[in-house]
Amino acid sequence: MYKTPDGTSVGVDDPYDHADICDHLTDDGRCRLALSQGDNHPEFATDRREDNYACLAHTYEEKNKITSTGSSDVSSSAEPSIPVSAFRECPHYRSTTAKHACVRCGLEDVRIAHDTDAQSLLEEHHLSYRDNTTQGSGISDTSEGTDETTQNNSESQITCSHEITVALCRWCHSKVHQSIARLEDDVSPDPEAFATREQRRAREQQELGFSPASEKNND
Repeated sequence: MYKTPDGTSVGVDDPYDHADICDHLTDDGRCRLALSQGDNHPEFATDRREDNYACLAHTYEEKNKITSTGSSDVSSSAEPSIPVSAFRECPHYRSTTAKHACVRCGLEDVRIAHDTDAQSLLEEHHLSYRDNTTQGSGISDTSEGTDETTQNNSESQITCSHEITVALCRWCHSKVHQSIARLEDDVSPDPEAFATREQRRAREQQELGFSPASEKNND
């Protein structure tokens, strides 16, 4: 299983299998990073400018027209026809979560508008960090197959050079880092997590139904 730089499990074999579309991707398929931060990345911006700032992954898709979602080379992102290898080719690819439910147990987040001290039910879980070489499970970061030595070494060094995160509830987050729990596990929310969410929902409904004293006095 893939691990963080400090040796704790992240709950998946290959972070790219859980990668979503790039944070820099615009609605029209262009690279926001090249458009708005080109001065900081001149070489990359020049390369993208020559292709009308098209996202590398979308460029790959247009050239290859890959539509098979059953292949192990295909990302589980919102763009199922884009292979994982297309994301890996971009030096600035980043996929950070904007989800409002735990990807492992499905627990939905509930936030109380004016309670800034309340701890969120969900936390951002890093599957990989940018430009880190971490312990993995014999997965190659290239399009070539793994050699026999790598396949037989469950603690081989692999490189996942992009930041990839998902949303986990606090309870699943703890289980993933402290045990062999996996993101793909078919599980329901932890009883404590479920109870905490229901308490917040009840409080939320109570606040939404609250009437100002001025309105009550006019009844």
